[in-house]
Amino acid sequence: MARIGRRIAFDYGDVRIGVAICDPDGILATPIATLQSKNPALKNEIAKLLSEYEPVKAYVGNPKLLSGSEGAAVSKVLAFTEFLTENFDLPITLVDERLSTVTAARQLRESGVDSKEARSLIDAAAAVAILEQGLANEIK
Repeated sequence: MARIGRRIAFDYGDVRIGVAICDPDGILATPIATLQSKNPALKNEIAKLLSEYEPVKAYVGNPKLLSGSEGAAVSKVLAFTEFLTENFDLPITLVDERLSTVTAARQLRESGVDSKEARSLIDAAAAVAILEQGLANEIK
């Protein structure tokens, strides 16, 4: 059985980082923020989120290629994961995020969000998909 407590997920990208959180029982995942990857205050922004939500675990999307092999983006995600590990005392698990952005875009489109508005929401929605996958893996 999974530990009680909120979990947080990050969908890392070169420009933006989508962030999602779940309730303490790990049932409902919700988008909470889209951070700018190159922001000099990124560490402080993440620290503020961690302080506010007090997660017991973090998930980071692992952008494997559809074939399952590692592409160029994986090294950037690993560097981001290392940044999190060095700066925050939080267990981190990589989660296969293949198609998370595609799924998030489709769900936003199906819910009536126009494509221009979706761009600002898609990263956080992808983080929700990563968090949901991480939570599902805890049950296995």
